[in-house]
Amino acid sequence: MNAMKVAIGGLRGFVRARRRLRGPRRPTWNEQVETFASFLRVYGLLAPVLPVAIMRKEMVKVLAPSESERLAHYEPTDAGGVDAEWIRWNGADNGAVFIYLHGGGYVIGSTNTHRDLLSRLARSTGISVLAPNYRLAPEHPFPAQLEDALAVYRWVRGRGVPASRIVLGGESAGGGLTLATLMTLRDAGEPMPAAAVLLSPWVDMTSDTESFRTNARYDYINARSLDRFAGYYLGVRGDRSNPLASPVRADLSGLPPLLVHLGGAEALLDQGLQLTRNARDAGVSVELDVWPDMIHAWHVLANVIPEGQQAIDRVARFARARIATARVLSAVT
Repeated sequence: MNAMKVAIGGLRGFVRARRRLRGPRRPTWNEQVETFASFLRVYGLLAPVLPVAIMRKEMVKVLAPSESERLAHYEPTDAGGVDAEWIRWNGADNGAVFIYLHGGGYVIGSTNTHRDLLSRLARSTGISVLAPNYRLAPEHPFPAQLEDALAVYRWVRGRGVPASRIVLGGESAGGGLTLATLMTLRDAGEPMPAAAVLLSPWVDMTSDTESFRTNARYDYINARSLDRFAGYYLGVRGDRSNPLASPVRADLSGLPPLLVHLGGAEALLDQGLQLTRNARDAGVSVELDVWPDMIHAWHVLANVIPEGQQAIDRVARFARARIATARVLSAVT
């Protein structure tokens, strides 16, 4: 039995006793969800001091392989010079592509850590999912990640997939990277994807907000760990107000329709709400879903938290609808 399972087993008894005395920590949390959330929160408190190599190794172990993960089809590929992986289910629509940029603070994460989410996304959308293993900081600081995301998008289009059949998205840092990619494409005058999906996006490296404090007892994300990741990403003297690093400070006009998912119990709630207001003020169509009791990026925890699959299904409906709408609009124009 690995150390993670031992730790979760030890926490379960504590959580059970606490729930008997005080009830659930959040209204919809059952014992399993609360135990796992408590484990992640403890792990998050260690993130500011754990070596990067250990964080990368341990992230793979957070969840055991799911049935969804085992049944999907995987195909490694070189996507414009970027190591990537196709994830598909039988009968997938190969003429449409969901490019998914994983989270992990630009420092950790890969297709290996996100395979459960990626396989669920491929099954729910019914289209091909392409997940890049973009370069990570601190070995490769900004703008390496943005360069890789742009290379992958351009490679997909170069294979004959029209922009109107592409959806771009990601969670946490992957959400911020999604926005940076969109803004760069817009400024370069390149065709934009049909839509973009931002799941618990990290969009402001300059400061924390009130939700960091009000949700500190629930969430595994904290200001100290994000400060460390931002330092790795931008360097000690990097400009954290750079709109490509902190899109909440950017001109968001001209972006495609967005779906924003936020957890009511997550530290980044206020950032996501501010981003939504800014985008709408800039004339961008934004569908906002706030899931009241969810912690940061609960989609990657769908093997443990039922709302994770529900949220992925919502993403799939949005992606399919936007691709269909973009296809109709391109046909009439």
